Amino acid sequence: MFEAHTLLVGLILVDFMLLASSRLGSCIRQVAFQGLLLGLLSLAEHAGWGAPWRSWALALGSIGVKAVLFPWLLRRALRDADVRREMEPFVGFTASILVGVVMLGASLWIGTRLPLPAGVVSPLLVPVALFTMLVGLFLIVARRKAITQVLGYLVVENGIYLFGLTLAEDAPLSVELGVLLDAFVAVFIMGIMIYQINREFDHIDADRLTSLRDEAS
Repeated sequence: MFEAHTLLVGLILVDFMLLASSRLGSCIRQVAFQGLLLGLLSLAEHAGWGAPWRSWALALGSIGVKAVLFPWLLRRALRDADVRREMEPFVGFTASILVGVVMLGASLWIGTRLPLPAGVVSPLLVPVALFTMLVGLFLIVARRKAITQVLGYLVVENGIYLFGLTLAEDAPLSVELGVLLDAFVAVFIMGIMIYQINREFDHIDADRLTSLRDEAS
């Protein structure tokens, strides 16, 4: 139904767009599109699953949570915080792309040396999963805005979800949906925190909160 290689290449392109983008609204849309691609990739695994309803349940759950619910919550947080751009990241956007190229190369090198279970839809699955997790971690440590760091957390979770597709035939559906529920709770709490932080301090720069903690101690 869907070409797995095309979807995985699309995920790589979305990861690079996240590294290059300063507009928070655009980053939210890219993470939403990433969730859509993950749902379609779950359907691409359909041929290797014993029960057709399982792939559809996981795909629809992934798309509903990652591509619809999470972006809606983050757009509300973005509107309440009244910010539009990541102005002064710890690592510039051009340098971030260069770091991304290095991370992609490392992920491809590591991925080709890991044994894959039988029936994996594409040999690119593990490298792209590793790359997505690394991009999410990089966004968490290299950006100032709290909402961008929440997006980084979501990207890490997307990479973990993608890595889990290699074991989709063996993992219980309840475990996979439980991961989605955990991510939903985490993002919901983070959205509340972003709103409260902005209301109290008139900004959502995480480094300023660190300075405030140091002054209090």
